[in-house]
Amino acid sequence: MKAYRVHEYGDAAKFIEDEVNKPSAKQGHVVVKVKASSLNPIDHKLLKSDLGINPALPGILHMDVAGVITEVGEGVTAFKTGDEIYGCAGGLQGEAGNIEGALADFMLADSNLIALKPKSLSFSESAALPLVTITAWEGLFDRAHIKKEDHVLIHGGTGGVGHIAIQLARQHGARVATTVSSEDKAKVARGLGAEDIIFYRDEKVEDYTQRLTKGKGFDAVFDTIGADNLDKSLEAAKVSGQVIGIIGGNKHDLTPMHMKGLSLHLVFMLLPMLTGKGRAHHGFVLNNVAKWIDGGSVKPLIHEEKFGFDQANEAHALFATNQHIGKIVLENN
Repeated sequence: MKAYRVHEYGDAAKFIEDEVNKPSAKQGHVVVKVKASSLNPIDHKLLKSDLGINPALPGILHMDVAGVITEVGEGVTAFKTGDEIYGCAGGLQGEAGNIEGALADFMLADSNLIALKPKSLSFSESAALPLVTITAWEGLFDRAHIKKEDHVLIHGGTGGVGHIAIQLARQHGARVATTVSSEDKAKVARGLGAEDIIFYRDEKVEDYTQRLTKGKGFDAVFDTIGADNLDKSLEAAKVSGQVIGIIGGNKHDLTPMHMKGLSLHLVFMLLPMLTGKGRAHHGFVLNNVAKWIDGGSVKPLIHEEKFGFDQANEAHALFATNQHIGKIVLENN
């Protein structure tokens, strides 16, 4: 089969078309004929640096997958050949072993990490969802336990995690505020369900918390940006509020958090893939969100330009410019 592998990690890394052996089904796993994948920030970081969780070289990257099951391993009862699925199921290695990613004709996937794809979406649309959907769900529901009528601030509302977080929060009955950089992105965010728009370049935290919450602060703040923005998130949260972070690697003074009695939740949705523990929850999340999607409550935001697997280098080059709105999708034509 064809696979688009990398033979080194770092600034010079690039995808090369190779001919490799097709995977075979094993206990608890299925073989998927890959129709599409999408590009997440972690995929690009793994390409351009050694994070310690990179697939063994030469490696097959990309975590999100949508496709058709062609083989079912022993012990798998929830799926059969011909099922159309989506999931976040590979493209890294950890204590659970090396897991090849989706940029290939076929992919071996743990059946706990996948779900039947939404019936109303194409493979390309479905492939845009798994990682960001699981991240948003875990942050909002499993960690912060947002409630109906909570006022939730989501930083980066038109980004991968942000655009799904807006919709999940609204589906749960929360009021959503979000930060954007332009009127075009504000229009997109409103279309996703955000009621309160913040142009972060023009308005300070103290000003928009006063404008939108009368100075009280937000019940929950979902920080999809990281770095110095986490400090702004701590400032924007109310006393005893919830703050969700998904990006690490920085040092912060947690005094403001202590003085307000905040709860900080750090989400790292790759852990089940890395450790092999808790994987069934990912399938549970994707199964539930598929129902919401088919009911019209949630939709993916996808960049207008599509790429083939043989254009993976071009897709990553575009991602690096940050000149896109929505998820970048790659199709296996």
